[in-house]
Amino acid sequence: MRKLMRTPSVVGIIIVIITMFGLFQYDLHSSKSPVNVWITTADQSKLLHQEAALAWTKDNTLNDSTIVIDGEKAYQQIDGFGAAMTDSSAWLIANKLSPEHRSVLMNKLFDHMQGIGISYLRLPMGATDFSLKSYTYDDMPEGQTDPKLENFTIEYDKAYIIPTLRKAKELNPDLKIMGSPWSAPAWMKTSGSLIKGSLNPDFYQAYSDYFTKFVQAYGAEGLQIDAVTPQNEPHFEPDGYPGMRMEPADQANFIKSHLGPAFEKAKLETKIVIWDHNWDEPYYPIQILVDPEASKYIAGSAFHGYAGEVSSQQKVHDLFPNKDIYFTESSGGEWMTDFASSLKWDMQNLIIGSTRNWARTVLKWNLALDESFGPKNGGCPNCRGFVKIEQKTGAISYNPEYYAFGHASKFVRAGAYRIDSNTLGSGNIEDVAFRNPDGSEVLIAFNSAAESRSFKVTRGGKAFNYTLPAGAATTFVWSGEKRSAKYMRYPR
Repeated sequence: MRKLMRTPSVVGIIIVIITMFGLFQYDLHSSKSPVNVWITTADQSKLLHQEAALAWTKDNTLNDSTIVIDGEKAYQQIDGFGAAMTDSSAWLIANKLSPEHRSVLMNKLFDHMQGIGISYLRLPMGATDFSLKSYTYDDMPEGQTDPKLENFTIEYDKAYIIPTLRKAKELNPDLKIMGSPWSAPAWMKTSGSLIKGSLNPDFYQAYSDYFTKFVQAYGAEGLQIDAVTPQNEPHFEPDGYPGMRMEPADQANFIKSHLGPAFEKAKLETKIVIWDHNWDEPYYPIQILVDPEASKYIAGSAFHGYAGEVSSQQKVHDLFPNKDIYFTESSGGEWMTDFASSLKWDMQNLIIGSTRNWARTVLKWNLALDESFGPKNGGCPNCRGFVKIEQKTGAISYNPEYYAFGHASKFVRAGAYRIDSNTLGSGNIEDVAFRNPDGSEVLIAFNSAAESRSFKVTRGGKAFNYTLPAGAATTFVWSGEKRSAKYMRYPR
């Protein structure tokens, strides 16, 4: 009798030990928890609508419509999902809304419970095509230079950009910021103008000091800069708004001889991320990363989605698996007015496609624009933000991008890891899965078929079934136990 009583305790101890070392292929706690479900349909009848929870059932069978989750096989860590806090976006939020409406909007953008919990923002370093005017942080009269940066100031940003960023950070303490310049100050450029031209090599050191001062100035305002890119879209010189060309060899030289050492000397932890342009030129970051002296200062490569295919991210990752991938810009716009088409593009290419191709950030362009797709400073005539703010009335409306990104940003927390899941592919159920720092797991699925599709999700001998309408996106969330990352396997 005494011997029989000892046996369960020994077995229990063995189970605990095995579980601690991650040898089980599933988490008992997560398999017992309910599966919470949110859905957005193509006809907009449901927009991030919470459905009735599902229950796990014991089921080891597989078929052609099964998505298998392996929570122990981890890929890249996630910094966040979001958009750009352009000058235009910040100005509208700060100046065209009543305090009550501003509070509502900020909560719907940055709070996880009341809104979609945006956790990453891209911040233009000076003017873009969505600014109230053209400016940098060190503008000088024509013919004058300032190599010691005695006139450097972020005073312009203090009026409404910095206060809006602070409020966002208050609502989501995990929020991170990436700085990206559209142009160096005109006096540093070969064109002598914010329009066109490239960086004059004589001012490489001054420009690296410019970046250092920017990071330090924002830090003094309580806003840490997580990363910078040396140049937004370095292979595009727009005619009507700030821009600057920068070739791979020039970017490599600037980083290895100036920007990297400058950050190192100033003891800045801000990451340096290269390229920051379209998928169609993966050779650009590759040409820089093969230079070991430049590469040692570089955290990763950033991509935009206006040309090429998302698979380019995978190509760069495969060649440099220890360098991160970021997706930093793609705009919604009136060239795609249909809600269903916009939802489909973002879900397939960005939320699912970009993260399955190693992106640790996924960002759209403007956070907010007005009824005339502005304020504009040249450039895109009909780009769309996450939200539209009517200048005269202060009315707020939410665009397809808000809901597409909400399926990720609301549920996938900063610090999560993408975990292994098979996808059924284009024309079927496409998906991606994550494990949050608290152990909860998230599966985002999109039905790209022309008709509804039924599928099964299995995780460690447990399963649930679901039918997703054509063109609909859904997010499944179930709780789990917090696990140390060292117990997870990281395929490269």
